[in-house]
Amino acid sequence: MPTRTTSNRTVALIGTRGYPSYYGGFETAVRRIAPYLADHGWDVTVYGRDGAQREDDPTRDPRVATRITRGVETKSLSTLSYGFTAVLDAALRKPDVALVMNVAHGFWLPLLKLRGVPTLVNVDGIEWERAKWGTLAKAVFRAGARTTAWWGDGLVCDAKAIARYWSRVFGVDGTFIPYGGDEPRSLPVPPESTHRGYALVVARFVPENTIEPFIEAAAVIAKTHDVIIVGSSGYGGELDERVAQLADANDRVHWLGHVSDDDRLFALWQHAGAYFHGHSVGGTNPALVQAMFCGIPIVARDTVYNREVLDDTGLFVEPRADAIAEAVTAVLDDPATQDRLAAAALARAREHYTWDGVCARYEEELARLAGR
Repeated sequence: MPTRTTSNRTVALIGTRGYPSYYGGFETAVRRIAPYLADHGWDVTVYGRDGAQREDDPTRDPRVATRITRGVETKSLSTLSYGFTAVLDAALRKPDVALVMNVAHGFWLPLLKLRGVPTLVNVDGIEWERAKWGTLAKAVFRAGARTTAWWGDGLVCDAKAIARYWSRVFGVDGTFIPYGGDEPRSLPVPPESTHRGYALVVARFVPENTIEPFIEAAAVIAKTHDVIIVGSSGYGGELDERVAQLADANDRVHWLGHVSDDDRLFALWQHAGAYFHGHSVGGTNPALVQAMFCGIPIVARDTVYNREVLDDTGLFVEPRADAIAEAVTAVLDDPATQDRLAAAALARAREHYTWDGVCARYEEELARLAGR
């Protein structure tokens, strides 16, 4: 059973854009972990950036305090600068424990160590292997990982494969705690589609998400089935142009761009006939877990991370356009396979990836460190 606190302990959550924020996986985790800790007797403070959180969010828990620190708003310096000012402020305030998201903040952990604040660090994926980062950024992440291994009191790895990597490369052990998901209510079929009648992809347009091969596969799939593409690069570019051209040239291809409405996204997942998940780096991917909770047939790029999450509840393919098109089309043409995969994915999500289970494990680790 997870440890329960008997008196108010203080915890600082550092390294995200704030609370509540909807920017990415870390922010989603904080939206669930912070209220859970408050429910279990913790005084919770979440550090963030000015303008990055939704103050009028009806789901905001008033028991969760927020502190805004300054930083430099550039692609290369924002994470490090905001992390530094947040760690500095937390070191002065001296909480009982700090939950730090992202190894880039490993550089600043000695400041908390000097003040006697133990740290639990979520190491995320292996950022220095992501194609979207340049040489300098990769070096910074790698150095941050090394300093995290030296100075972090506890590590959270969101996949067992990530934990094995850290043990092998950095010589430290981490605690496996994945991301969680929500099982949505039954939602109506999206207007641009029919139930189980379309292929779906949801991803940022970066090379490691297998977008280029999927674009080629989509042209083949669209000969017989609708294809819905959710996502973009965020700044325009070649991949956005190729998807726009494909959608303009083919009535069966629908490009929706970024979808921020959860109900709309969940409905797209719920009713898809085949969801292609092409993420190739990182650990437990939040989008994959959420897709499983929506109960859909999943075709995934064959990686150690995707196999760990899905086990035998998905189909796995090589990152080639012909392999993707063949597998996705086969699932779209087979209602029995669709039903089997959808039911299996939902059952696995319910067993392994609930937010209650995830949050309980975070609290257990934080309580252990705070009580040292």
